[in-house]
Amino acid sequence: MLSTVKQFLWPIQRGEHKKFMPMMLMIAFIIFNYTILRNIKDALIVTEAGSETITFLKFWVVVPSAFIFFFVYAKLSTILSKKALFYTIVTPFLVFFMLFALVLYPSRHWLHPIESAEWLASVLPAGLQGLVAIYKYWTYSLFYTLAELWGSAVLSFLFWNFANDVTKVSEAKRFYAHFYLLGNVANILAGYLTMYFSNLGKTAAPGVDPWQMSLNYLMTTVVAAGCIVLLTYTYLNYFVLAEPVVADAPKKKSKPKMSMGDSFKFLLKSKYLGLIAILVMAYGISINLVEVAWKNQMKLQFPIKNDYNAFMGSMTMTTGLATVLVILFGSSIIRKFGWKRGALATPWILGLTGILFFACMIFPEFFAPVAMFMGMTPLMLGVWFGFAQNVLSKSTKYALFDPTKEMAYIPLDDESKSKGKAAVDVVGARLGKSGGSLMQQIMFAFIGPITVIAPYSASIMVVIIAIWLVAVYALNKRFTALSGEK
Repeated sequence: MLSTVKQFLWPIQRGEHKKFMPMMLMIAFIIFNYTILRNIKDALIVTEAGSETITFLKFWVVVPSAFIFFFVYAKLSTILSKKALFYTIVTPFLVFFMLFALVLYPSRHWLHPIESAEWLASVLPAGLQGLVAIYKYWTYSLFYTLAELWGSAVLSFLFWNFANDVTKVSEAKRFYAHFYLLGNVANILAGYLTMYFSNLGKTAAPGVDPWQMSLNYLMTTVVAAGCIVLLTYTYLNYFVLAEPVVADAPKKKSKPKMSMGDSFKFLLKSKYLGLIAILVMAYGISINLVEVAWKNQMKLQFPIKNDYNAFMGSMTMTTGLATVLVILFGSSIIRKFGWKRGALATPWILGLTGILFFACMIFPEFFAPVAMFMGMTPLMLGVWFGFAQNVLSKSTKYALFDPTKEMAYIPLDDESKSKGKAAVDVVGARLGKSGGSLMQQIMFAFIGPITVIAPYSASIMVVIIAIWLVAVYALNKRFTALSGEK
């Protein structure tokens, strides 16, 4: 009985820890950094430029940047080894984040073109004010873009591409969900430090910028964590994976390298990769539709950067705790009930909680008695509904959506995994989020602000969730056939 419980909670075998633990440490600190960066980028943009600017940023800046990253990566992959490529991509991120805290943010008053931006705002239509805000606060926009790319390029692509190269399908069923155990302990720590340093900034001496003080602490932490990632990657390659007993992932016959154009054509022609892309894009569109509306409520409730960031830190801590619980008691869904049920969990939870949040936003008078009973305003109740929606949807994403998505790549050949994964994760993920952003931009232009378009956003979300569910069933058939498992 005791061994059964142990196997349920910790299915990693004794001889696998030498490979598993460093890989888990890597993803832990990559997630740690992404959590801190995600909170900071939102605090910068939402409190200064407004949550509507996020939709323009994702479509007009983040997506083109993702395409640029993909092309640069494809070019460098033909020149550098995989090890050198990893260092070459990660290091510039860390350099920029430190420069932002030490140079760009302190110099924002003369770097930001306030006067010309105000003139543009006076002559351009109201529906394009988000583009003006990107230009007006260009250093914040640059930080937002690099923080987003850390999540897609380093976490979704670099780490998982490395993991898929050295992990078998049988290991992945036990490894992948549990990679996020320590990862979400780090997530909890990131949330705590975000909250702690944001509140510490409020104690700054007179004349000292509270946000600058918090930013310095947080960026130092990010750079230190990034260095740990690089050192752990080095240790794995030179002291663990060099041993043939550990690096026993099955080798597939190599195929000729495809050009960058061929990579995109391959993604379009492959139904299997197309279905993975639908899953990734559906998640991006759905979560974007909810988050932009929620962040609008957040700005109204917390207009000061330190307060906003501190609340986001508390949400991050809760998300980390929830994710650990889902991993411990929910990852057995994949092991016992198969890939399909694990992949279905996230769209159902995101859809149901998203509908509840939008209902609170669209019908505040209906929820007013509940808010009064709980001793808060209807606005704060909506913020807490969005809080719950983010915690539940992201915890299931980390514990179930990401592992099942990554498992889907394993049966593919090396070329399909590498170039196809780059197109799906770096470009497809950005297109997913930008798709939601473009829909919102159109609604901003022709219907009105966030509070007015909420019913339309809710309706679109329901349709996207339905497409997502159909894609899961279709992909499950192909995954089962390719992996040779029932």
